[in-house]
Amino acid sequence: MAFSTPISSSYLPRVHSQLSAHDAATETKSRICLSNSSSLLQRALTYKAGFPCHLEKRESYNFKVSASITTDVSTPELPVKSSIVKGDTWSIHKFGGTCVGTSQRIHNVAEIVMEDSSERKLVVVSAMSKVTDMMYDLIEKAQSRDDSYESALDAVFEKHKLTAHDLLDGVELDSFLSILSMDINNLKAMLRAIYIAGHATESFSDFVVGHGELWSAQILSAVLRKGGVDCNWMDTRDVLIVTPAGSNQVDPDYTESEKRLEKWLLQNPSKVVVATGFIASTPQNIPTTLKRDGSDFSAAIMGALFRARQVTIWTDVDGVYSADPRKVSEAVILNNLSYQEAWEMSYFGANVLHPRTIIPVMRYDIPIVIRNIFNLSAPGTKICRSSPVNEIEDKQNLVTYVKGFATIDNLALVNVEGTGMAGVPGTASAIFGAVKDVGANVIMISQASSEHSVCFAVPEKEVKAVAKALEARFRQALSAGRLSQVAVIPNCSILAAVGQKMASTPGVSATLFNALAKANINVRAIAQGCSEYNITVVVKREDCVRALRAVHSRFYLSKTSIAVGIIGPGLIGATLLNQLKDQAAVLKEKSNTDLRVMGILGSKKMLLSDMGIDLSKWKELHKEKGEKADLEKFVHHVHGNHFIPNTVIVDCTASTDVADHYHDWLREGIHVITPNKKANSGPLDKYLKLRALQRQSFTHYFYEATVGAGLPIMHTLRDLLQTGDKIIRIEGIFSGTLSYIFNNFVDTRAFSEVVMEAKAAGYTEPDPRDDLAGTDVARKVIILARECGLKLELSDIPVQSLVPDPLQATASVDDFLQQLPSFDSDIAKRRQAAEESGEVLRYVGVVDVTNQKGVVELRRYNKKHPFAQLSGSDNIIAFTTERYNKQPLIVRGPGAGAEVTAGGVFSDLLRLASNLGAPSC
Repeated sequence: MAFSTPISSSYLPRVHSQLSAHDAATETKSRICLSNSSSLLQRALTYKAGFPCHLEKRESYNFKVSASITTDVSTPELPVKSSIVKGDTWSIHKFGGTCVGTSQRIHNVAEIVMEDSSERKLVVVSAMSKVTDMMYDLIEKAQSRDDSYESALDAVFEKHKLTAHDLLDGVELDSFLSILSMDINNLKAMLRAIYIAGHATESFSDFVVGHGELWSAQILSAVLRKGGVDCNWMDTRDVLIVTPAGSNQVDPDYTESEKRLEKWLLQNPSKVVVATGFIASTPQNIPTTLKRDGSDFSAAIMGALFRARQVTIWTDVDGVYSADPRKVSEAVILNNLSYQEAWEMSYFGANVLHPRTIIPVMRYDIPIVIRNIFNLSAPGTKICRSSPVNEIEDKQNLVTYVKGFATIDNLALVNVEGTGMAGVPGTASAIFGAVKDVGANVIMISQASSEHSVCFAVPEKEVKAVAKALEARFRQALSAGRLSQVAVIPNCSILAAVGQKMASTPGVSATLFNALAKANINVRAIAQGCSEYNITVVVKREDCVRALRAVHSRFYLSKTSIAVGIIGPGLIGATLLNQLKDQAAVLKEKSNTDLRVMGILGSKKMLLSDMGIDLSKWKELHKEKGEKADLEKFVHHVHGNHFIPNTVIVDCTASTDVADHYHDWLREGIHVITPNKKANSGPLDKYLKLRALQRQSFTHYFYEATVGAGLPIMHTLRDLLQTGDKIIRIEGIFSGTLSYIFNNFVDTRAFSEVVMEAKAAGYTEPDPRDDLAGTDVARKVIILARECGLKLELSDIPVQSLVPDPLQATASVDDFLQQLPSFDSDIAKRRQAAEESGEVLRYVGVVDVTNQKGVVELRRYNKKHPFAQLSGSDNIIAFTTERYNKQPLIVRGPGAGAEVTAGGVFSDLLRLASNLGAPSC
């Protein structure tokens, strides 16, 4: 068949040829001529259609200057046999440019292919890393008449030449280098033509950029043959036929492609085929591409044509992430995705697959697996018909109803509104007809049921043309007032939540918007389809990353993700930080509780972190990178992180100034945990105001360690009250220091001797008078009394001080300890009197709920009494209630020390995690 037709501009038709490895059945030749008025170009260009075997010889096609195309095409008529093997015996592998970027990586790819136990394999390869960009750059340079295109082409040649020398030898090396040199010469001639014309048609560009895939496929197939594999390489332009389908898209012609594939397989029977990705042909046999990122699409189409068992996409990540890991460090690899979920995430910009890749494999239920070529131990992400209904998606045994989140940036919202739109047929059609006329892509549409307004998102670069077209289309309606405005809101981003389980899960939308509200993100527009595969919101561009982090944290880290700010890294605070360091990973793994320390505030310096402090070296970081302490800035940082939905301040100080901030923090939604007794034992009006605010909110205030360190005293009392029991009396030894002193004040030992022993052992405050005065016990008594409903001030509690009156004003601790022995006789007499009666001395605090009073004093107890049975620094508390009347409820254990006190605070942190979202009490 021969035909002649005029052409405009330079045009290169694709000549389809099918030659076997050893016997060319037919010969196809094409004369393609480029013309201009000066006849500047008279050059022979050679174009190779792509032979399927490594032993092929290339035919030369001479190009002469002319104004027409003359093509002689002869195609062999091969019988279509039904014996072509397809189906589960075939597995498809696709390797991207990064995977074949160097000689070593190509060698690794060959090993992966050889280790695959599948009976038959098709391997789709991209061009080597950066080569496609280099080829596009060649065209751009030639069009711009930049002479450097020649040196740039030489760089492409050298890259592939060196790669071939690294991997091949003998006949294979000579054959490839001969082909490579021929291709480079042809490209030089073609680029020279583009240089002279100052323009390249799309067909010329597609032909040029497709060479990268041709070369990488030939190199890999030669490497496989060198390893003893029965392998041919396929120029997919001989098989894959596509037709243009609008802006920068093509549609595969499966019927024609399948016919050509069967012919190709008959001519090239082999167990392994290495095929070019990205490139294809039109029905007229003109070279084209599947456009940018089209190699994944190539693999999926081939999977459908072969009815393959599986398509594996090899890349440089471990799988599909729940969010962009560059924006969300906590993003996790998803084990499974449904086709619909993967498509939605691709559409909304997630780095999953080419958006159209899923379509070919869905028809035949062929799974796609995303694997990391650099981490073969990672199982990757499997994309199939549907995710298991009750799949446990993450290690925390939490069913994740939202699979992932994706964002699209650089958008603008267009809002068309007016009372004249309501109930008027064809308004939406007119709006989007105008958008279509300017070729803009509508990303999202949102319309209220009143039809008063229609809002949609378009790429920001297209919004001016869209607004202008709409104003022109609705000029009359705008003038008449039927439409009030065509408003453009720039600098927007889309955030999409994707997951097929969303449809059957109440509250997903509420949780999403609650997370955005918590992060102080304003939502400008909302869209959700009835299938509930995605919920889409539009936010300000500058809020997009914060919004993404907030919603990802809310769903993937669950309600038990808490930003922690610790004030007072002294003895108790430092111990708590060490306990958190040891347990944080375990809590996250086993109970999905993520306690993230975002800041540590000392008296002079503070350490802040945006993502969480490394607790294994917090002391070094605090010392080396700490900044000047600023309580207001500290709280703002911890609470304003925007991606962890809950915040708690842990006050490990004994400061009244810090305690005075509790009310403001609770009002701002910040939970408070503390062993600091100042707030609960301070002025009654402040205490009542604080507790009233707490009870009116969902913000929690825990203070277990204020009484009894780590003992569950407050928790026990709260349980008794909430279950309706009536407290009659609370009596106990609340001071670990005084417990130790009186447990060891026996026989003939002097009181001053035991006090100095306790100080040396670290049981007392630096000044033992702080313990002996009984004020600390009084604060614990007042805390318990107020918890029982008694409205008492600290001054209402009588306190028996063990500090002799003459020593209370002594200036120094040393003076006090030096003079204390002179007062031993008084207390020794009280001990002797008690012993003569079979009793012991104990320093106790008592809450008499019945008589609404409290007292702190030294009392005598029978040696059989539980209070007499203590040892060391243990505390003991007896609850006498209506239920526990004859036999009080006893809580006993260590009541002093940094470890147990920090443990009590840690227990409150876990209690907070389990009570988030519940009313405070």
